[in-house]
Amino acid sequence: MRIAAIQMVSSAELEPNLAAAARLIGEAARAGAKLAALPENFYCISGDETAKVRMREPDGDGPIQRFLAAAAREHGIWLVGGTAPIAARDPARIRSACLVYDDAGRRVARYDKMHLFRFASGDERYDESRTLEPGERAVALESPFGRLGLSVCYDVRFPELYRGLGETDVLFVPSAFTVQTGEAHWATLLRARAIENLAYVVAPAQGGLHPSGRRTYGHTLIVDPWGAVLAECAEGEGVVLADIDRERIGQLRRDLPALVNRRIS
Repeated sequence: MRIAAIQMVSSAELEPNLAAAARLIGEAARAGAKLAALPENFYCISGDETAKVRMREPDGDGPIQRFLAAAAREHGIWLVGGTAPIAARDPARIRSACLVYDDAGRRVARYDKMHLFRFASGDERYDESRTLEPGERAVALESPFGRLGLSVCYDVRFPELYRGLGETDVLFVPSAFTVQTGEAHWATLLRARAIENLAYVVAPAQGGLHPSGRRTYGHTLIVDPWGAVLAECAEGEGVVLADIDRERIGQLRRDLPALVNRRIS
């Protein structure tokens, strides 16, 4: 089955971002993808982090959630919706929720980003806890593509999250990595998660210079269970495609039964 990871360079305005996402989802579907994944914060990248809070939606309804459901239904495609700003208990913060829709436009999963990014180097300062409320549990779901594991961006630094999902066939990491951390760690972390879990890793990213002046690392990747990079988009908008081979997953796990050789759980 063909899968697509979508790279975007989102602005601070919702409507242009939804239009760009719609165009790229359509491109993925026309290329034969049966599942497409959007990047983190596909709906908004702003110099003002509270802009995401102002776009918050109640769980189950709102323009972003309606867009994702409609796009999945229109193209008959499963859709991993990057992240959406879902209202949190604290009105000053949101849940950064990765929502999954099936090919009929029904929501079938929600994962709230658990690990909140904090980074300080030179002029760069990030602290997501100011505007995000962390999730509490890992999420995996069954699908026609196998068992899917959900995560978001900074989660990729915490391998125990993926171990907690049990055996999965495809892991998703929608992201908006900084250039500094991306150049040093992005591909290494993604390939490590693929290798240690013997699973495909699909990592759609924000990639380029945003209207706000922020630059994100990009390099959207699809990695196979042996750690080989199957497809990549370095910078700018784009769609990368790869075919998921579940027989290859099974063969590799028979050849190298690392998942059943674990002694620490």
